[in-house]
Amino acid sequence: MIIVPAIDIIEGKCVRLSQGDYSTQKVYNEDPLEVAKQFEDHGIRHLHLVDLDGAKAQHIVNHKTLARLANKTQLDIDFGGGLKSNEDLRIAFDCGAKQITGGSVAVQQPQLFEQWLQKYGAEKIILGADVRDEKIATSGWLETSDLDLLPFLSSYYDKGIQQVICTDISKDGMLEGPSFKLYAKIKKQLPDLGLIASGGVSSIDDLQQLAAIGCQAAILGKALYEKQISLKNLRKFIDA
Repeated sequence: MIIVPAIDIIEGKCVRLSQGDYSTQKVYNEDPLEVAKQFEDHGIRHLHLVDLDGAKAQHIVNHKTLARLANKTQLDIDFGGGLKSNEDLRIAFDCGAKQITGGSVAVQQPQLFEQWLQKYGAEKIILGADVRDEKIATSGWLETSDLDLLPFLSSYYDKGIQQVICTDISKDGMLEGPSFKLYAKIKKQLPDLGLIASGGVSSIDDLQQLAAIGCQAAILGKALYEKQISLKNLRKFIDA
């Protein structure tokens, strides 16, 4: 299972939220590059970079931060947050993103998202599925749709999506453990879908359980920043 640290960006700074609530913002570092280099120094090869300003503004905002991290590290960066147009996507890839994650756009503009999938290929486009009570949430988690998670995933799997980042909003930033039952349900219905777990990871045991379920990767955020999991202790996964 691949370990993917997350860096969430507001006004160019590395922050974390709890349950997607912007009022809970906590700044962990003024310089995301410093954080990214720490990850890289410990053998991390992948990074999930989220433009929280972009998610709220509905267009890419922190592309300069993306470009800086892409130019100054060797990390494979998956970028998401506010990507709603062809121009947003062009900017993201031009600034060094190896992959992009589309969440709200896949709900609100499915034809556009499908065009991206056809143009760039499934290896470049990750589906973002942020859920609250198994309903898809959009717009930086500020809105909840009436779409049920499993039919939503099945529909995009049939259209060629190979990877999905699934985040249970109720777990995100709470350090209370991931949604194991939800991920097991997804893997049972869609065993060949590359499932990337996100939200709630608080221990090495959590990671071992996610690996046992069959998750392709796990995204870590607050557990790293609050030092509940050390980068050193991740070596068993990183070196596997």
